[in-house]
Amino acid sequence: MTSNTSQQDAAVTDRTVLATSAYADGRHLAARQSIYRWQQPQYDLPGIVVEELAGVNGTVVDVGCGNGRFIGRLHADRPDLQVVGADLSAGILAGVPMPAVVADAQALPFTDGSADALLALHMLYHLGDIEAGITELARVLRPSGLLIASTNSDFDKQELNQLWARAAGDVLGIPEGPSRVSLSSRFSLEKAPDYLGTAFRNIRVRELPGTIELTDPAPAIAHLASYEAWADQSGVPFHETVHRATEIVTATIEAQGSFTITCLGGILTCRP
Repeated sequence: MTSNTSQQDAAVTDRTVLATSAYADGRHLAARQSIYRWQQPQYDLPGIVVEELAGVNGTVVDVGCGNGRFIGRLHADRPDLQVVGADLSAGILAGVPMPAVVADAQALPFTDGSADALLALHMLYHLGDIEAGITELARVLRPSGLLIASTNSDFDKQELNQLWARAAGDVLGIPEGPSRVSLSSRFSLEKAPDYLGTAFRNIRVRELPGTIELTDPAPAIAHLASYEAWADQSGVPFHETVHRATEIVTATIEAQGSFTITCLGGILTCRP
């Protein structure tokens, strides 16, 4: 592991950065979520979670609930469930339907076996000790309960990675610049089953491949800019690189008619 990778891993798990910068509010998260409006095929992720919870009754805790996108859908489609949100950032919880609590996923304020289902959606890669976090989830879950986790593949959005490296290289005056900060690589779709297998026996993986075709550079640039909380770890002037990336995507769309991004995410359903 390189020193740069170690620094990036430390940054994406830094509780202060997560609570006061990266997720101080829902702005950056919403920017990353919004790019999927242009993906084909379309996946209704909250709807998939509702489907997976079809046989669940009782209490569902959304750990790392962020802006409450999934909680809102559960309130609408499954009003019979007691849904509780939990997130490290008090700021991002401001608009989340109650009840919701400020909590660290590695030390949840819930008793043993108190949840019938847990959601851990695109958040386990932010834990400093992923295995300890999974053990904590298993502690809170009933023996017959269900965990739904999600993350992205190591091969997700490679075109944005290449775009960033090219733009960073142009800014620095070198052939290829440093890689952009990766969030999901610590708990990617490829690594997730092994991590989850430390506490769960029955793990089912549902891959969600897709392609994004953009004729406007704005969604791609908003996605790159949403990593501003980790600008110090980018190894390149952040805003200058975002500006150069805008120029590259704009030129690509003008020459080719669109800018293509290949996506691969997935949902994992797990039982103890």
